[in-house]
Amino acid sequence: MKQLMKRLQWTIVLSAVAMTATGLVQRAVAQDERDQDDPPSRVARLGYMQGSVSFQPAGESEWVEAVRNRPLTTGDQIWSDRDSRAELSLGAAVIDLNSNTGITFLNLDDHTVQIQLSSGSISVRVRHMDSDDVYEIDTPNQALSIFEPGRYRVQASDDGTYTVVSIREGEGESTGNGQTFTLHHGQRWTFEGTDRLNAQVDELGDPDDFDNWANFRDHRSEESQSARYVSHDVVGYEDLDDNGDWRPDPGYGNVWYPHVAEGWAPYREGHWGWIEPWGWTWVDEEPWGYAPFHYGRWVSIRGRWGWVPGPPEVRPVYAPALVVFVGGGGGFGGNMGWFPLGPREVYVPSYRVSPGYVNRVNVSNTTVNVTQVTNVYNTTIINKTTVINNVTYANRNVSGAVTAVPQQAFSSGQPVARAAVVVNARDIASASVNARATVAPTSNSVMGVRANTTIRVAAPPAAVASRAVVAKAAAPPPPVPFAARQQALAANPGQPIARQEMQRLRPANAPVAQPLVRQAPPGKPQTAPPTMARPVNQPVTQPATTPANQPANRPSTAPATYERPGATPAQPTPAQPARPVLNNQPAPTYRPAPSPVQTAPKAQPNNHPEPVQPQPSYRPEASRPQPVPAQPVPQNRPPVAQPNNRPEPVQPQPNYRPAPEPSRPQPNPPVQNNRPVEPPQRNEPAVHPASPPPSAPPQHTPPPAQVKPAPPPQRPLTPEEKKKQDEKHN
Repeated sequence: MKQLMKRLQWTIVLSAVAMTATGLVQRAVAQDERDQDDPPSRVARLGYMQGSVSFQPAGESEWVEAVRNRPLTTGDQIWSDRDSRAELSLGAAVIDLNSNTGITFLNLDDHTVQIQLSSGSISVRVRHMDSDDVYEIDTPNQALSIFEPGRYRVQASDDGTYTVVSIREGEGESTGNGQTFTLHHGQRWTFEGTDRLNAQVDELGDPDDFDNWANFRDHRSEESQSARYVSHDVVGYEDLDDNGDWRPDPGYGNVWYPHVAEGWAPYREGHWGWIEPWGWTWVDEEPWGYAPFHYGRWVSIRGRWGWVPGPPEVRPVYAPALVVFVGGGGGFGGNMGWFPLGPREVYVPSYRVSPGYVNRVNVSNTTVNVTQVTNVYNTTIINKTTVINNVTYANRNVSGAVTAVPQQAFSSGQPVARAAVVVNARDIASASVNARATVAPTSNSVMGVRANTTIRVAAPPAAVASRAVVAKAAAPPPPVPFAARQQALAANPGQPIARQEMQRLRPANAPVAQPLVRQAPPGKPQTAPPTMARPVNQPVTQPATTPANQPANRPSTAPATYERPGATPAQPTPAQPARPVLNNQPAPTYRPAPSPVQTAPKAQPNNHPEPVQPQPSYRPEASRPQPVPAQPVPQNRPPVAQPNNRPEPVQPQPNYRPAPEPSRPQPNPPVQNNRPVEPPQRNEPAVHPASPPPSAPPQHTPPPAQVKPAPPPQRPLTPEEKKKQDEKHN
């Protein structure tokens, strides 16, 4: 009996342990599911536009005119038309688009920035990276992985056949068709082909107009005074310098006051848009209207609105709009209203998130008690209630703080300032306060305030829009079109669709989303150096066979026999002269014609030192090539790359004057009457055939100009002449 009782006790204990373990596992799974639903903590801001810039929301097929301060995320596309430019900021990085350039965010979250570049040129400035961050730029024939902060420029050709990567700072790696190449700063790489990736590298040249423009945009953030008061990851802080001023406040710290007209209020000059996975998102119209509406809190101090940023040392978390909604669902006179959150007030997301996300989005944007955040999370998100009770909001009672519009204007993305309605304090006090706007979105909510521009807007060419790119990192599935999820959104107004539910809404027979993405096979590091546009080991004196107009980014096409510039065969042959380019060139005019029996030189002509005996003048017949055996080149031989090793016709140099034939050594010149006999060929014309000198000298050879005639022999002096000579000397 005792043993039975012990067994029963152990069974109960084990069952309790199993149940506890099961509960822990279920909690962990639930926690993982909530973490998977957490939206990214960063997005890209369309902060600057010049010319015609178009935008296509994720999952849609139509293009509209882009608007400033639009948040961009995974699946969104931007097109910068001819003579146009655009700038996108992510906090830790900035992306500048040149004209005729289109990009798509294949993936954009806390650790991945994957950009598709089908055509055009972009400049990417990465300010800082974490060890697990991924920055990748995918083009039609390669995928560039950025390894460290720096400045990178990537250009995809209009026809998609080549990619040019220039790195002024940083390091990276290019992958394509099973090949990988390591890229260093100061290099300009050209990758050609799709079936086989041909790489060519050159040094960077001077920056062009687009480089200078991108550098100018970067300097704005680097020299911004507002960087002293906010985290450098707060997107758009550089626009605060010229549009407001910073002042210290004893209760809130550093406060930024915008330069606005009287009666202005936050979240009034702009419109509401629907952006998954956050839902209703505020898009402000002011040039500076990004950072103060997605980070920090607003406060009214002595009748003036000021923006209080979050702690500078904490990395900020993006929020779609830091507001509290009033009315909705038929209340508040059928209008939808809102007001900004104040310092130390908890933001309650309207989308499904984990407790950790609620802590991060609040702690990074204001000074708030974590316990208070947890309590709000439990009473609103866990209990799935939209109405916030027993919370006192400071800005709710500030005159003019609440803005309201009809629900139809809210859902259609109309400008709020033109559609705003007047509400009195009594209606505001009696209306319910909600965590989300209980309004179902429409297609205009997705397309934005410029939804009516789809007909006349500029869009990328069809060939560019449908062009496939090579990707190294696996991109998430394409977004679900709004038409496929509109019914589910209407069932729960204002509630974004969870990630797991979104996958079930994807049509089974949907066509492949464009543009296509081709996954790159694992790459093998290239051990051999790539083709150099200008060979680094090329000597200054190149062979004459090297093409003079070799393109800077094309491989050399010189024959294999000349792949070693400057190399001279050890034993020249008649068919292989030292300078092949001169074989078929005509002889200079000052050189006599070769002998008929001599068809080709057997060795280089001028490879003997000057003999010791004097040469009174230049002998034309001696300048012809001599049949001497091959021997090592003497030290006084001119370089191989000299265009001509023959003596000049007017002023021959001593070391280049040809020597007489070794088979016929030249005797010393005869002497008559203490003067040398002039060589017989001195005055013969230059066209005289080369032949041995005649045996008898010419009869009328004038003496050389530099030799004086010898004086006649003297007779003996007579005694009288000798006496006169002595007297003359005395």
